[in-house]
Amino acid sequence: MLRSQFGWTLLAVLVAALGCGQETGRLSPDQEQRFAAEGILHRADNIRFRWTEGAGRRGSTWEDRLASIVVTRRSVLIHKNAKVGLEITPGSGGQYEVHRDADRVRISAGTGRSAEAWSFVPNDNAERWAQDIRAVIRLGSPTGANPK
Repeated sequence: MLRSQFGWTLLAVLVAALGCGQETGRLSPDQEQRFAAEGILHRADNIRFRWTEGAGRRGSTWEDRLASIVVTRRSVLIHKNAKVGLEITPGSGGQYEVHRDADRVRISAGTGRSAEAWSFVPNDNAERWAQDIRAVIRLGSPTGANPK
């Protein structure tokens, strides 16, 4: 009986640990407050992103990453709890593009060897996600140019 009870306890601990390891959407209280003030348009937690570095170049790499995304009227944040993967704000500078392929949205950042892309399938209306991300990018564009 002791052996059986130990087995069930170990199983419960493993299941709990796996469940906790999959949560990627935790934000700090300051971030929650900031995003609420900016007006959250979209939020998706614990979704699979395809992260690519140097796409289309020799030596490019990619991997699937579980992360979360928040899109407000002024910011785009891809994160895994406190770890930031990509953040776009009016003051962040950089070169960004957004593309939509059917139900997939791809956000490209940077140029040359430092270029990276984050693509994902949103939980609803991919076109609306792409439009709202483009609007954030336009806020940071010095000329107000339309991002792709």
